[in-house]
Formats: sequence, structure tokens, C-alpha cells
Amino acid sequence: MWIVLAVIVVVAIYAITLYNGLVAKRNLVHEGWSGIDVQLKRRADLIPNLVETVKGYAAHEKGIFEDVAAKRAASMGAKDVTTQAAADQALSGALGRLIAIAEAYPELKADANFRELQTQLAEVEDQMQMARRYYNGTVRDLNTAVQSFPAVLVAGALGFHAEPFYEIEDRAAAQIPPKVSF
Repeated sequence: MWIVLAVIVVVAIYAITLYNGLVAKRNLVHEGWSGIDVQLKRRADLIPNLVETVKGYAAHEKGIFEDVAAKRAASMGAKDVTTQAAADQALSGALGRLIAIAEAYPELKADANFRELQTQLAEVEDQMQMARRYYNGTVRDLNTAVQSFPAVLVAGALGFHAEPFYEIEDRAAAQIPPKVSF
């Protein structure tokens, strides 16, 4: 009788510990996604100022301004990890083209507002990279926990599942620097 009761208590403690561990890992994934979301919003807030600054010097480059605005809107409207990663990659490419165009104008490169915006954008990009790494690390930990034995036996029933990594879909395209022609 005592042995059966001890086994039930041990199993209950293990189940509680397992559940609490999975909840903690899932919450870290949500926190990681929130960090990415914050950095994406910071970048999206900087973009209109950057575009307006460059517009004053490169008025004939209307197409790139429209492209950046469209990519920014797509990034702000993305709802899940996969579409956000694709929108983020497209926006990064458009921003690269914008910066490349801006650097073709020596007087713009010397403008204090442009330099400050460029510095802030570089900071945001660095922080986004750290946020992506943090998110992917928490996803890895959660996915490992959910897919490992014995948690795999109960994780699905408790509502836990593997989460997607934040990945660049087209790695080859991400390696190619933007081309600008005048």
C-alpha cells in the first residue's frame, strides 16, 4: 500500500515538474518572439525618417522609396514566424538598396541626420540579430523538451508542440549584396 502511494506521489511530482518545465520553455519562446517583434517595430519606426531624409537628396529614386514602403507594410502585417521571416528578409534587401543609393550622394553621407538614422538602423539590425538568436535558442530548447522521451508521451495531450524557427527562406538570396544602377 505504501509503495503504491509512494509511486503515485513520485509520478505526480514528476508530471508537475515536467508540465512546469514545458510551460517555462513555451513562455521563453513567447518572450523571444516578443523581442523580435519589438525590434521589427523599432526598425519600422525608423524607416519613414530614413526615407524622408534620403528623398531630399535622391528625388529621382522614387521606385526604391515605394518598394521600401511596401516591404515595411508587409513586415508590419505579418502574423506568424514564417511570413515574418520572409517579410523581414525582403525589407532588409530593400533597406540595403536604399542605403546603397544614399551612399552615392556624398552630401547626404555627410548629413548628420542621415548618419544618425544610419547608426540607429545598424543598432536595430544588431539587436534584431540577437533577438533572432535568442528566439531560436528558446525554440530549440522547447522543441527538444517536447520531442524527448518521456515528455513526448504527454506533451501533445497537454497542448505543447514544436515551434518553428525564425529562418531565412532563401539563403542564397540573402548572401547576394544589393545592386544599384544609375
